[in-house]
Amino acid sequence: MTDTYDGELPPALPVHLASPVTQSALRVQHQVLVAVREFLGGEGFTELLPPVIGPVTDPGVRGSKQLDVDYYGHRYKLMTSGILYKQASLLGFSKIFYIAPNVRAEPVETCSTRRHLAEFHQIDVELAGATRAQAQGVAERLVTHVVKHVLATVPGELTGLGRDLTELADVLAGAFGRMTHAAAVTRLHDLGHPQSPDAEIDWEGEELLSRKASQPFFVDDYPKGSRGFYDREATSEPGILRNFDLLAPGGFGELASGSERESDYARIVTRMRETGENPAKYGWYLDMVREGIPASAGFGLGLERLVRFLTGLDAVWRVNAYPKVPGLVAP
Repeated sequence: MTDTYDGELPPALPVHLASPVTQSALRVQHQVLVAVREFLGGEGFTELLPPVIGPVTDPGVRGSKQLDVDYYGHRYKLMTSGILYKQASLLGFSKIFYIAPNVRAEPVETCSTRRHLAEFHQIDVELAGATRAQAQGVAERLVTHVVKHVLATVPGELTGLGRDLTELADVLAGAFGRMTHAAAVTRLHDLGHPQSPDAEIDWEGEELLSRKASQPFFVDDYPKGSRGFYDREATSEPGILRNFDLLAPGGFGELASGSERESDYARIVTRMRETGENPAKYGWYLDMVREGIPASAGFGLGLERLVRFLTGLDAVWRVNAYPKVPGLVAP
């Protein structure tokens, strides 16, 4: 397929939208959304429309800043993720999902990672009473279903973009792999990468691990302090969180993050304080938790990252109709 633009950053919006590469990628994205709704609806999930603003939002986003809006004289936040509202939604529905827009003022240096947008979309899933393994099972079946669907419905779009379909077929070859965060750190040290054992796997580390894989795989058990207060700490292993990331093969890195959620009021307040959050900011959320919310597990799957993996394109901005790359002013 011939493109009219091959730069590392997005061109002017009219050029981007007129590009046959953009158009083909967005046709793949459309089929991804069809497949997501088909799969989750079939598994009994209810789709809700997420809020765009609120008095607080997810604080557990690495390195990015939140953006404020004036809401009738109150400082509200644009949603960086819908995690707090997902937990709230379980008071009315036991299995829910969003196709959620999120806004994060990512560090300017992430403009060159090819994996970050300041405005992006997330497939947010939450299940009441579920374990981490059950949430991972949904994520694995969801990604598998999406891959089957796009291979069946838009193979010409994929090959036109240069995607090797045999690499996507490999995703369907068996169960996704698993490793712990500690094992991932050891593997990265063996590869000569200086990964901290007390922090998230950094972007370069994710890419290294991803290039060594032929199938998606989970990384479990991130250390406490590396994630938000809502990831539940293991009772049998203090300092270890019952959470996970899902990484794609081929160097595409993280697709999804998830966890069992903390639902105990006292432990949430303690974790907020440990992570430097002021509990007073979370009044509506803590009032709700004090009254009782269901234990749950869930995940957020990056839509643009999933479409980038499926298409094999080199940057997430190529699969977004109106890309906003960190640090660049765009319409």
